[in-house]
Amino acid sequence: MSNWIDIAALDAVPQRGARLIKTLHGCVAVFRTAGDEVFALDNACPHKNGPLADGIVHGKSVTCPLHNWVISLETGEAQGEEGQVATYPAKVAEGRILLDADFLQQRAVA
Repeated sequence: MSNWIDIAALDAVPQRGARLIKTLHGCVAVFRTAGDEVFALDNACPHKNGPLADGIVHGKSVTCPLHNWVISLETGEAQGEEGQVATYPAKVAEGRILLDADFLQQRAVA
């Protein structure tokens, strides 16, 4: 059973935008798509650690602001390149963004 923690209101993250969440286990980028889906990934691009929360969200991908690597929000995989970012379970319930705290705690800080 998951231990979901409330991060923010869905409206606190703009459509096709992101917010950085600082946790005891590292920084997580929370993304909102145009269709109001939410995804959570490590904030560091696998290429040169670019801040993904500052990237451009398009469809279910984010483009790193440093070197234009495209990362899947669903899988964390770099598209057309080798590399992957850790993903975290996220959901929306009653207009609030929730992250799975148990899963987050299993991750080691880089």
